[in-house]
Amino acid sequence: MPRFAANLSMMFNEVPFLDRFARARAAGFEAVEFLFPYDFPAAEIATRLKDSGLSQVLFNAPPGDWAAGERGQAALPGRQAEFREGVKRALDYAAALACPRLHLMAGLTPAGVARDTLLSVYAANLAWAAEECGKAGVLPVIEPINHRDIPGFFLNTTDEAAAIIHAVGGPARLGLQFDLYHCQITEGDLVKTAERHMPLIAHMQVADNPGRNEPGTGEVNWPFVFQAIDQLGFRGWIGCEYRPKGETEAGLGWFAPYKS
Repeated sequence: MPRFAANLSMMFNEVPFLDRFARARAAGFEAVEFLFPYDFPAAEIATRLKDSGLSQVLFNAPPGDWAAGERGQAALPGRQAEFREGVKRALDYAAALACPRLHLMAGLTPAGVARDTLLSVYAANLAWAAEECGKAGVLPVIEPINHRDIPGFFLNTTDEAAAIIHAVGGPARLGLQFDLYHCQITEGDLVKTAERHMPLIAHMQVADNPGRNEPGTGEVNWPFVFQAIDQLGFRGWIGCEYRPKGETEAGLGWFAPYKS
């Protein structure tokens, strides 16, 4: 049966961030993910996880200046030192939170820079990160993001991500974060795309389209998709990276069949 993790950056926004852990557990989740932990001490987040009986399964490395529109540095020339410092900081948090996955965002494509140059920087940064994360028992992952939500994002398709993963050394060193919402917008054919890349997929995320709301509010036949993913043998976590249309708990009817 699919295993779902609440995304605390998007869900349970009715309460402050640190109070969302208890809300997620009360709603039946056993694991959580979020975008960034860095506004809070790692020890405080670890306490909330322990008190709620939750597992932390994913968060992102520092993305640069998020408020200014930056969305990662992994593929950006001239930002290598900042990228490495960010990974080191993220690994400190991962150790404190016992988190096994770390998302490394590629960044926005700079104007006037050849794609081959960006690919070279991206591969070198990811290879370095794979080594550092491997020493810490953490698997770095990369995520294709659609062109509509983040125009200009460097990594858009699962095939592009698969090529990078193989270039860096395969899924033992670098995993695919397969977000079905982004895939639906950019590629569609969710089940066949998941099947094609299943050996690389380390983490999934879900939201319906259009609107990026909870499953059952848009165009995708989620019971069919979730059953197919289960039949394909995926045993990792599926992060609920969606914006609830209303109050979070009121929109969790889709989740009821999957509670353990």
